[in-house]
Amino acid sequence: MSLPKVLSCYLILMLSAFTGADNGYYYSRWAECIYSSHDLSDMVFIDNYIFNKDVYVQFNSTVGKYVGYTEHGVKNAEAWNNPSQLQQERAEVERYCKHNAEIIQSGVIDKTVPPEVKLSSVTQAGGRHPAVLMCSAYRFYPNQISVSWMRDGKVVKSDVTSTEEMPNGDWYYQVHSHLEYTPKSGEKISCTVDHASLTKPIIVDWDPSLPESERNKIAIGASGLVLGIIIAAAGLIYYKKKSTGRILVPS
Repeated sequence: MSLPKVLSCYLILMLSAFTGADNGYYYSRWAECIYSSHDLSDMVFIDNYIFNKDVYVQFNSTVGKYVGYTEHGVKNAEAWNNPSQLQQERAEVERYCKHNAEIIQSGVIDKTVPPEVKLSSVTQAGGRHPAVLMCSAYRFYPNQISVSWMRDGKVVKSDVTSTEEMPNGDWYYQVHSHLEYTPKSGEKISCTVDHASLTKPIIVDWDPSLPESERNKIAIGASGLVLGIIIAAAGLIYYKKKSTGRILVPS
């Protein structure tokens, strides 16, 4: 799941017809460019016209025309849905959205640092779920990041809690996401992390075959065995070299 990105331009015009301290009319226009793919292929341009906080007419590049949401908005949409104005609005996807997104991406990507991702089991203090997994992303920049969970190929929405992006104090950030679940035989659980520094999301699969503490013990034991073999081999080589330099005298 890719991280959504938004470019916005917000223009506000207040038309005041004061009859009291707080009375007035507010007209604004809010243009948005929304995309999630790194190649900008899913770019969407949305042009909102707002009166007193309510959108009354909107252009959406996926729809390709203006749509009115109030009586006044419907009349405006009918007037604006002419070939000349629609061609101009549709061209904003390339002229405004993709052009600015490319500039921002080129400036950001040069400074990005990809996250280090770790998936582990944690002990739960209490609750109805017997197991908790924690997906952690460390030392990444900038701070915008997406962490999501997959279970047997489907996005998990419930029983997920995540921290905010936390600064380390050295320009880098970290974030942690927890999944509470009931283990089932044969299931596949994955953590997906997407960041501006990545060409594709990082996907880490959980291996429930052994608890993490047991895997650590096995790793430590295997390391000790390898080290012991190396020391024994070195001792044997040293002994043979010493033996070849001796002259045996019969007694």
